[in-house]
Amino acid sequence: MNEAGGDEGGSSSGNTAQETEDKSPGGKNLNKLSAISTGPGWTKVSCPCCVSEHVEPLVVVRLGEKVHPETKRWLIRLIGAPQKDGGAALLAHPGEDASGDIIMVSAPRCTLLRATEELGLCKTYYNGEMEAFSYNDRQHFKDSDNMEVFLTLAEREYIVKYELDGMRAQRELRIPGMADNYTLQHRDNIWQKLGSARVILDTFPLHKKDKLKALSEAWYSGNQLAQPLDSVNAYFGSSVALYFSFLGFYTWSLVPPAILGLSITYFSGEVQKEMVDSVSGSQVQVVDDDAGPGHMVQAVFSMLWSTVVMELWKRRRSSLSYRWGTLHLAERFAEPRPGFHGDIGVNPVTGRMEPLFPEWQRDLRMALVSVPVVGMFLGLVVLGMVCFYWGEAQIKQLHQDWDSLLTETLLYMPSVLHIVYTNMLANVYKRVAQTLTEYENHREESAFQNHLTAKVLVFTFFNYFAVLFHIAFFKQDVPLLRKRLASLLIVSQLVNQVTEVVIPFLVDRLVNAPHKTQREDDPQEDKFRNQITLPVFPGLFGEYIELLVQFGYLSLFSCVYPLTAVLLLINNLTEIRSDAYKICKLFRRPFSPPAANMGVWRIAFEVLSFVSVVSNCWLLILSPRLRELGREGGMSSTDILLLAVLVEHVLILIKVVLTVLIPDEPDWIRKKKEHIEYTSMQALKQQMISKES
Repeated sequence: MNEAGGDEGGSSSGNTAQETEDKSPGGKNLNKLSAISTGPGWTKVSCPCCVSEHVEPLVVVRLGEKVHPETKRWLIRLIGAPQKDGGAALLAHPGEDASGDIIMVSAPRCTLLRATEELGLCKTYYNGEMEAFSYNDRQHFKDSDNMEVFLTLAEREYIVKYELDGMRAQRELRIPGMADNYTLQHRDNIWQKLGSARVILDTFPLHKKDKLKALSEAWYSGNQLAQPLDSVNAYFGSSVALYFSFLGFYTWSLVPPAILGLSITYFSGEVQKEMVDSVSGSQVQVVDDDAGPGHMVQAVFSMLWSTVVMELWKRRRSSLSYRWGTLHLAERFAEPRPGFHGDIGVNPVTGRMEPLFPEWQRDLRMALVSVPVVGMFLGLVVLGMVCFYWGEAQIKQLHQDWDSLLTETLLYMPSVLHIVYTNMLANVYKRVAQTLTEYENHREESAFQNHLTAKVLVFTFFNYFAVLFHIAFFKQDVPLLRKRLASLLIVSQLVNQVTEVVIPFLVDRLVNAPHKTQREDDPQEDKFRNQITLPVFPGLFGEYIELLVQFGYLSLFSCVYPLTAVLLLINNLTEIRSDAYKICKLFRRPFSPPAANMGVWRIAFEVLSFVSVVSNCWLLILSPRLRELGREGGMSSTDILLLAVLVEHVLILIKVVLTVLIPDEPDWIRKKKEHIEYTSMQALKQQMISKES
């Protein structure tokens, strides 16, 4: 990394440059390069190509109120020190008040370029093709001398976080300005330790007012239907842009099943009566839950639609990741994630000194703590389901006794209360799952995220679909299933819109607005502090969960409620704009790591797609009409069941064939990817030859 700034022990950049001047011939010229500031108040750089008159603040670090000025000065020098001395090779500024609680951080050109190579980002080569960036070949990449063009704003900000998180103490060191017991041990993660000691309270990227305004006007303020995904990627990063791309792709993919559902409802008198009955809450006779041709068409279409949508999305995702330079992200033996802790030792794989934590202890924690706690929450789901059925029975009995408009309205009360209960339980469980995964102490960030996602997915599937599967497979009550699904689709969407948009909007306008008033001539630090008052962006976890549940409702149960896709389409058309408004206006700007795909979420969607075959085939078996047709054809109940199993296997085979026939990547992307891998191997060979010579 760039050897800029001072050293870990506390010498300033200027002192380091002076020592070099005294010991080197021609030191006067070297000192001129080393001591020149990149901007007023910023730490100095030693690399001539990193010198700049203008420095763009990228990240703000907020310190604790009781942090001593000596500690702040030490931290600024540490941020500017080279990595070999435990620093981050970045640029730091103390703010307008040298003794204040803010440090502004930016990055010099060399640090940005080296991190671009480490992350495995692809950039435009001189011939116009995308290639994996190589620092040694940087002069052949377009705009590599202009960081504001070469890297997106989100990439530059993430690199700053990447370098700060990677700082490791090179020796035992006492933190200046603090008690003697606040010491850093060899190979300690400095940023994580300073956070635990409350020296550092927050680290967050800054909103850029002009760029945010332009993005807002192109995204959600106008009447445009297409999303400015390239602008979203440039401002918020590829992981956020991929989510919004998937949200838009999935939303428009709902148009065919919505048209089919409307057609089935319009042309089928029985389906119209079922829809009215499901909304009114009146009791449906057995004859009304017959699965006519419309239901069968809806079931088969949903099963095939779910596969085609996911396969087409994978092709679109590969095109986007190529365009955004994330198709060839590096996989390497990375440093442990900041939250990882253990006894310092030598990593037997990398040979580095770092915290070590035995695998058996992690397995023991998962077996004795995580699994029982997750099981307890699943038990709470079952308890809620039992209470729902008890309440449903009591209200039905009350309606039979009184038969009034009030009791007919109360028929929906158990469903509404159960929906509220499951949503509250899900919110509590998310925090518990985060705590459990932290306690398991995973070394890699990818392992941490995979275990966290797995916990949430198991609970989500059980929480949202347990009642529906119980009604369909055990109670075999299609009218109740239809009414329950209608309740979920209508009430859940209303609850989500209120909790995700209305409440944050009101808080933003009524509570936060008086504290955010600012003028153009206000000090820069005051503008930064206004951003500190914004709540932290909660991430995309909840958004993906919401889409996964929607996808499950449609692919698993839409044959009993053909208007499912219609309701989801209406909801998602507003969801795109409301989610865009939230991330732009209601939260702090998040760090966004480069991402090439949706990760484990794609697997979850594909699993639901295959489960939909079993669900829809079973729901069709429950139809009295199909059973009657089977008996007229001389088939027993066992024969009908075996026929359903055969049809199920045929449909699964068709889904597998579709998966094979639709490649995950377009042919041109596959060739580009192979070319990038080939050129990367050639570049590595050249580096090895250069080192040997």
